[in-house]
Amino acid sequence: MTSLSFDFTTLAAGYAAGTLSPVDIANDVLARIKAAGDDKVWIARVPDADILARAAALAALLPAERSKLPLFGLPFAVKDNIDVAGLPTTAACPAFAYTPAKSATAVERLIAAGALLIGKTNLDQFATGLVGVRSPYGVPRNAIHPDYVPGGSSSGSAVAVGAGLVSFALGTDTAGSGRVPAGFNNVVGLKPTRGLISCAGVVPACRTLDCVSVFALTADDAHAVLRVAAAPDEADPYSREGAVTAPARPAQFRFGVPRADQREFFGDTEARSEYERAVARLIALGGTPVEFDYTPFLATAKLLYDGPWVAERYAVIRELHARDPGAIHPVTRAICENGLKYSAAATFEAFYRLEALRAAARGVWNDVDVLFVPTSGTIYTVKAVEAEPIKLNSNLGYYTNFVNFLDLSAIAVPGGFRQNGTAMGGTLIGPSFGESLLVALGADLHAAANLTLGATGHRLPALPPRSPAPPRRIEVAVVGAHLSGQPLNHQLTSIGATCLRKVRTAPAYRFYALPGEPARPGLARVASEGAPIEAELWSVPAEKFGGFVAGIPAPLGIGKVQLEDGTSVCGFICEPLGLAGARDITAFGGWRAYRASLAKTA
Repeated sequence: MTSLSFDFTTLAAGYAAGTLSPVDIANDVLARIKAAGDDKVWIARVPDADILARAAALAALLPAERSKLPLFGLPFAVKDNIDVAGLPTTAACPAFAYTPAKSATAVERLIAAGALLIGKTNLDQFATGLVGVRSPYGVPRNAIHPDYVPGGSSSGSAVAVGAGLVSFALGTDTAGSGRVPAGFNNVVGLKPTRGLISCAGVVPACRTLDCVSVFALTADDAHAVLRVAAAPDEADPYSREGAVTAPARPAQFRFGVPRADQREFFGDTEARSEYERAVARLIALGGTPVEFDYTPFLATAKLLYDGPWVAERYAVIRELHARDPGAIHPVTRAICENGLKYSAAATFEAFYRLEALRAAARGVWNDVDVLFVPTSGTIYTVKAVEAEPIKLNSNLGYYTNFVNFLDLSAIAVPGGFRQNGTAMGGTLIGPSFGESLLVALGADLHAAANLTLGATGHRLPALPPRSPAPPRRIEVAVVGAHLSGQPLNHQLTSIGATCLRKVRTAPAYRFYALPGEPARPGLARVASEGAPIEAELWSVPAEKFGGFVAGIPAPLGIGKVQLEDGTSVCGFICEPLGLAGARDITAFGGWRAYRASLAKTA
C-alpha cells in the first residue's frame, strides 16, 4: 500500500472502485510517517486513534453521502500558524503557543468537504523566512535532497506533500512562502488572490499581505482544494468574494519574461538553463514571450523587508518580545525589531512609494496574459544559510516578494532537476482572481516537463479534459455617442461587445463637444485642472477590436484612458487639433448630462 500515489485522481479512482477505503489510506499515512522517522516535518499531530476513527466514519458513509464531499478521504496537513481546534498553535515558537477551541475557517471547510486531517507542520518561526531553517523544532528534511534547505516559511507543509505523506497541505504566503518550498520539493504551490481564502484563525505575518496557500502534487489537485476553501468570511475583514471557475486557457497566449539583463540566478547556471527550457515549453504550448521591465517589480519586492511592513511582523510578536525576547529565534527577532525604526511619516511615505510602483507595474498587463519567472534563482545548503541567514534568504525572494504587494495570483510548478538532484521550477503570475488560467497553464507546463511527483517516483496522472477558454476580450472605455442608448452604441453591440459597468475617468481630463454631426465629444488629458468624466466600460471581442478601431473617424481615436481607480484601459481620446472650435463641457461631468441640458433649452 505504501507505494500508492496520493494524488487526487488515484485516490478518487480507488474509492470509486471500492479497492480503497479511507481506513486503508489512514493506516498508510501513519506507516509512511513512521518510516520517515525524525524528519522534523510535524510540530503536532492528530492522535492516531482519532485519525483512524475519522477515517472509519468516512468509510461508513453511503455513496450518495460521499458524492457530496469533494475532498472525500484525502489526507492533508496544516501549517502550524493555522488553528486546528484542540491542537496547539505555536507558529514555531513554544513560548507563544495557545490551544484554540475553534479551527481556522479554511480548515473547517476542508474537513466539512471530507478531507482527513493528519496534523500541524513545521515552519520558519512566525512565518518569517523563505529558507525553512528558523525553527526550534528543527529543519524539515528536504524531500528531494536532505543537505539543502526545504524552503520556507511553509517548509513542513511542502515537505509533507513532496515526501508523499499527505495528498495536500495548507501553507501561508506573504513573500513567497507558498511558492519557494514548492519549488524546492518538486510539488505545486498555488498562491491564490489575497482574501480569496479566509485568514480567520491564522497567525498573521503581515496581516495586510497574507494569504493561505495550497501545496499539492498537481495543479488540478491544488485547484480542487481552492474551490472548497475559497469563500467570503465575516470573521476576516480582509476576506474577498471571487468566483473560482474551472481551469481554462486559450490556445494562444502571451507571457511576460523579465528582460535578459534583469534575470538573476546568483551564479546558478543550471537554474538559468532550466528557466530557458521552461520558456521553450511555454512557446510549444502556444505562448508568445514578451520581455518586460522588471525594475518596478523588483523595487516593490524590496519594500517588504526594507520598508515599514516589518512593523506588521513586530506587531505579532510585540507582547512576547516585551516579556521574553529570548524566546524568539534570533534571526526572526532581528528582522522584526527593524520595524521599530519606522515613524508614522515614513510609513505613509512608503505607502506613497508603493502606489507609484503599482502604477508603474500595472501597464505590463496590457501586453501579456501572465508573467513567467523562476520560482527562485537558486537553492542553498542548510549549512550555507545558517552561516549567512539574511542575505541568502533575501536572494530567494528576488522573484516572489512583489506578488502580494501588487495583488496578484500565482502558481509555482516543478520544472526539472540539477545534476546534484535538487529541484527547480517556475512560477506563473496573473492578475487578482486569475487562478483559472494559471492552473490550466500550470498543469500543461508541469506535464510538458515530464517529471515524477515530489519525491514519490509516481508519474503525473493524465490531465482532465478542459473546456476551451472564452475568446480573449479587450476593455474599452466609452464617453459619448457609444454609450448605452446613444446613437452609435449599435457599433458595439453588433460586434458582440458587452457593457461591464459604469465608471469614471481619473480627474485628469477636459471634456469637449465637437462640432459637426453626429454629435460627439472629445476627451483630452491635461496636466492640471482636470475633472472625472462619466464613462462606461465595455468588453470587446479581441478579434473584432481592430475593425472597430478602424471605423473611428478623426479626430477621435483609441488610446489609454486612466480610470478613477487608477487602472488604465483602452478608450476614446481626441487629437488636440480636433478641439479647435469645440465647446468645453467638462463642468457637466459627462455626455448624458450635457445632452440633457440641451434638451431643456430646446
